[in-house]
Amino acid sequence: MDVHPALTQFLEQFKRVNNAIVDSYFIVDTERRIVDFNRAFFAMLPRQVARGLKGKKCYEVVELNICKSECIAQQCWTDNRHVRLDEISGMILGDSEAKQMRFILSAVPITDDAGHSVGALEIQRNVTDEAVVQVKYQEMLETEARERERLANQIRARTRELLETNQLLLKTQKELLAYKKGLQV
Repeated sequence: MDVHPALTQFLEQFKRVNNAIVDSYFIVDTERRIVDFNRAFFAMLPRQVARGLKGKKCYEVVELNICKSECIAQQCWTDNRHVRLDEISGMILGDSEAKQMRFILSAVPITDDAGHSVGALEIQRNVTDEAVVQVKYQEMLETEARERERLANQIRARTRELLETNQLLLKTQKELLAYKKGLQV
């Protein structure tokens, strides 16, 4: 695979600081072929997918809901700027147990000295667990709201019953008092 010299230069310089990135990342050329990646990205993949990763197109490895219409690398090349996308759904391709995952994506263009794009660095923060917790928390809040409403309705109904019973008691007391007065006459 032929790699643009400016991309090769970036990779050499990037190797000095790439350990500072704890999220998974990969670097693609302008054809969206993976030219480098970190251990976190490699570990996210099933073994059969991770083998021979360099040279594969990124969308052949990870299928995100934006790949076809709104590729993040393409966005950063078009706008020549950093792009960040939240709550992106996707899955690992070639994984027989593939499950839906959620990511926060970030991509920056890699350019040559003339400012032409030669690649992109894409960082994926896997927020699947946080998204699951958020959904469960929202469901819990909704369940609690329904339960509060049910209890409030129950309290209103019982309060109405108590008021009716109290009115009946007052009426009976008045009748009893009138009956007692009638006996005393």
